[in-house]
Amino acid sequence: MTRLAVLDLYDGEPNLGIAAIDEILEKYREEIEWEHFDVRQRAEMPAVEDFDVFISSGGPGNPMEGDGIWDRKWHNWVDDLWTHNLEHPEAKKYAFFICHSFQMLCHHFQVGEVCSRDAKSFGTFPVHLTDAALADPIFRQLPNPFYAADFRDFQVVRPDMLQFQALGAEILALEKVRPHLPEDRAIMAIRFSEEIVGVQFHPEAHVRGMLQHFQEERRMVLVINNYGKKKYEQMITDLSDPAKIQLTHDVVLPTFLEKSLEALAKRSVLV
Repeated sequence: MTRLAVLDLYDGEPNLGIAAIDEILEKYREEIEWEHFDVRQRAEMPAVEDFDVFISSGGPGNPMEGDGIWDRKWHNWVDDLWTHNLEHPEAKKYAFFICHSFQMLCHHFQVGEVCSRDAKSFGTFPVHLTDAALADPIFRQLPNPFYAADFRDFQVVRPDMLQFQALGAEILALEKVRPHLPEDRAIMAIRFSEEIVGVQFHPEAHVRGMLQHFQEERRMVLVINNYGKKKYEQMITDLSDPAKIQLTHDVVLPTFLEKSLEALAKRSVLV
């Protein structure tokens, strides 16, 4: 049985993310057993040697700040994971990083500038694939552009290509072109190694749950007041289109899990 650790970085805030990750994992219950770790409230961290696969979640706040305890443990865990994969090519671990965790990972590896946005990204948006994505086992299965649920106050811009080259990493996706704005396009997905992938958006976004969440009157009024009726209607339309957010949900995390399981199964046969 494959062992998987879910690193919860939501700091106790109500969210749809962890439940959505669990729902995806339920489809693999016969192959995967998983455990949750409350990273920010309890400073819980999984030992790299105890698990085969890791998913590090989104969460609130500045990705470059912590309390000096949980964040240090998290960054040490990243170093342990990377070192393990370098030193044990026959027993590599697999990891997926979402939103806040992605920003923290980019800051950790110094692959780009992590900074606050002028305005919060909120809703559903087209995301554009790079040439590297066309050969990627996950992203080559998506249309270009594909659609993603994107809720963030921070972004990763201005990639350091020398650092990318040193790591062997590749940019897989960029945010939509915004010709009316002078800002750099944010990086939306990176393959850091064959085993480690990170995305800025929320691939776990559960369409049914999000529709129910945002169609509640209180939240509907809040979104319309803050972002406008047009933004709200566009988000509901994208959520209702099976070729948009639902497709991303069905492809990204499930393919990561399936490819990880395949690699682990091949390894066990060779042992």
